[in-house]
Amino acid sequence: MKLGRTARFYATHPKSRDKKKKYDTKYHSTPARKKYRAELNRARRKRKLKGDERDLSHTSSGSLVLESRKRNRARNGSGNSSTKK
Repeated sequence: MKLGRTARFYATHPKSRDKKKKYDTKYHSTPARKKYRAELNRARRKRKLKGDERDLSHTSSGSLVLESRKRNRARNGSGNSSTKK
């Protein structure tokens, strides 16, 4: 699989990769991130999605809907478009 521009950068710049890893570890260990992850896990369990290939996509109204991983993750907000369905 072909790597994206950011992945290629971090693959060739170990110092930057280590700095990013340290930041990510700190960010994802905050109480707010833990709570957010727990809410998403609870929603997946409630819908019995274990092993399902689909994502729960965030909508602009704040709800979660089932959507293919490809379509959900491709919506990256480029060109000033929304990142939500």
